[in-house]
Amino acid sequence: MALTGLQIQKLLPQTNCKECGSNTCLAFAMKLAAKKAELAECPYVSEEARRVLGEASEPPIRTVALGPDRRLLIGGETVLYRHEKTFFHPTLLAVNVDDADAPEALGATLARIRDYTFTRVGETFGVDLVSVTQRAPEADRFLDLAERAWRETGRPLVLRSPDPAALAAAASRVRGSRSVLCCPGPEAAAPLLAAAASRVRGSRSVLCCPGPEAAAPLLAAAREHDHALALAAPDMDALLALAQTLRDGGFLDLLLTLPAADPSARIQLNTIVRRAALKEAFRPAGHPLLCALPHGDPLETTAAAATEILKYGGICVLPEFDPAQLATLFTLRQNIYTDPQKPIQVEPKLYPLGDPTPDAPVFVTTNFSLTYFVVSGEIENSGISAWLAVPECEGMSVLTAWAAGKFNAATIARFFAENRIEDEVRSRTLVIPGYVAQISGELEDALPGWKILVGPQEAADIEGFVRSVLARTTT
Repeated sequence: MALTGLQIQKLLPQTNCKECGSNTCLAFAMKLAAKKAELAECPYVSEEARRVLGEASEPPIRTVALGPDRRLLIGGETVLYRHEKTFFHPTLLAVNVDDADAPEALGATLARIRDYTFTRVGETFGVDLVSVTQRAPEADRFLDLAERAWRETGRPLVLRSPDPAALAAAASRVRGSRSVLCCPGPEAAAPLLAAAASRVRGSRSVLCCPGPEAAAPLLAAAREHDHALALAAPDMDALLALAQTLRDGGFLDLLLTLPAADPSARIQLNTIVRRAALKEAFRPAGHPLLCALPHGDPLETTAAAATEILKYGGICVLPEFDPAQLATLFTLRQNIYTDPQKPIQVEPKLYPLGDPTPDAPVFVTTNFSLTYFVVSGEIENSGISAWLAVPECEGMSVLTAWAAGKFNAATIARFFAENRIEDEVRSRTLVIPGYVAQISGELEDALPGWKILVGPQEAADIEGFVRSVLARTTT
């Protein structure tokens, strides 16, 4: 039976030392009850507490930290569907490069990966990791590319090679990058990964374990050098049995590579594993997932990557750099990993767009980020300088906020008064969204002296409105 926060608090040391990251023991207990923290984070927990709480305090899906500063987090999820609460740690996207490509082409690709950014509603994204794959027969090209990719992009790497010696040498060359080592074959996995773990000691890398026969030496290397292990096996029974064996030995920083032959099977297995971890509390399934997509039709690859984002992927390796594909996936990822109970929103205030004077017109919209950035962008594109008033609407869109009573004549007038808008601007021209044209009369009564103009319903029509209506009205 799950324990409540108050029940857990009684077993904690009651010191309120804050060393766990929470302000009080009660706050930490509440996190434990919600599966957002681990008992091991308390440095003074008693053996009795460990015995009583045990796995009851462990999150259903283990959080694994990767990268030089451990800022790349995967796992740590607590729900099956995002509307139940929210998803926390977005699927990490890696882009693959092959050592068989021409050096000039590789240089261009690495530069594009390094420089690529995608900004949407105030958030900027970039490629999380670079995957380096050996396809040329000679190892030197793979090693040089691994070192070059780390040096030129500054991204952690996913190193993939059929040659254990090349993979071990690459791990040494990119020491300090805290990269992911992926060994494709079980026959040489143990010596390869044990050597690689030693060479990147302290790097917090992921060592890919391809089968049970390699588990023991890899576990020893991971313990000694503080790494995570990515497990693989021929079937799910063998994979989960291996995970349980390592868990029984006290090692929890694991990733799972599921034996799926196609996207359909992958969706099914991802869902089964997630449900088993959350609904059945089956601990061997409670680890983040790693998936590398093969080359194929771009649309099919995008669809497969999208399913990883939608259905519980931890790391997804894309086969090539495609900015259109990345923009699509980052947009999807942002939507899926935004708290559905707390939409992305901007600070409520009066925003200057361009270089507005006190006589510039004033537009008003809600503080939903997507609405703000689209509207502000279209106003700037129209070539005028203006003010954009953004009242508090709890991150709702225009129509939603209006229906909820958060965006009406009274709330807008109150925002103007509280922010002393009339002291900052001399203009008395206010443009409201076309979708709430019905509040124009009430707004004129609430803001005496202001001329209320009903703008277009769609932001894309703002430029035309500025030229055909606003310019004529303000001249």
